[in-house]
Amino acid sequence: MPVIPQNNFLEHLLDNPIWNALNTGNARLAQGNDHARFFPEDFAGFAGLKNNSERDFEALWQLLPPKRTVVLFLPEVVRIPAGWTVTTVKDLLQLVFEQEELIESGEPQIQPLTARHVPQMLKLVEATNPGPFFQRTIEFGNYQGIFDGDTLVAMAGQRLQPRPYVEISAVCTAPDYLKRGYAAALLRQQIRAIKRASAIPFLHVLPENTAALHLYEKLGFRTRKLMQVYVLEKQ
Repeated sequence: MPVIPQNNFLEHLLDNPIWNALNTGNARLAQGNDHARFFPEDFAGFAGLKNNSERDFEALWQLLPPKRTVVLFLPEVVRIPAGWTVTTVKDLLQLVFEQEELIESGEPQIQPLTARHVPQMLKLVEATNPGPFFQRTIEFGNYQGIFDGDTLVAMAGQRLQPRPYVEISAVCTAPDYLKRGYAAALLRQQIRAIKRASAIPFLHVLPENTAALHLYEKLGFRTRKLMQVYVLEKQ
C-alpha cells in the first residue's frame, strides 16, 4: 500500500468527484435534483450526493426505481441509511497526474473509437474487467484503441469530468497482448489530450491492482487520497 499524502483542504473537488462531474463537465448527462444526481443507466452506474448526508441519500432513494444499482465514490466510510442493500464496499485509490512533461516514447498506432466499435469494446471489457462499462459509455467521449488487424486489443478513454479535472478510465489490454506497452501508450495519449484542453488528468485504481498502480506512478501519477467505492441497490 502506498503512503497516502495528507492535504490541507477541508473540501476538494476530487473528494466528491461524481457529484462535481455531474455539475460541471458531465452536466449534460445529469439526472436528479439539488441533493442527488446520477447518470442514465446505459451510460454509467455512478451517482453523486451533494454532501453525502442522510437527506441526500433519501433524495437519491426517492429518485431511483426499485432494484436500481448505483456506484458512489466517497471520501470516507459512511453509514448507509435503511432502504439500501450494500453489495460492495472497497478501498479505492485516487491518483492525479503531477508531472509537467511526459517522457516521449515510440507509440503504436492508436485509433479513435466510435459507436461501431462498441461490441468489441464490450467484449474487451468482459475479458479484462477494468471497471463498469456500458452500451453508451463511449459517449463520454475520447475513447481510443489499438488494433491487431480488425480486432481491438487495448483501449482507454475519459469518463468523469469534475472540471478542471478529467478522469482517464477503461484502461485495458487483452490478456494475449500484455507487456507490449499498449496501456502506457494509450495513457500518454490521453494525458496529452487532457493537458491540451487545459485540464488535469486523474484516475482511480483498486489498491490490489499493483501492476496498474506501478504503471500509473511510472508515468507521473501520484496518489492523492484513499477513497471508498460503494455499490448500492435500492430495496
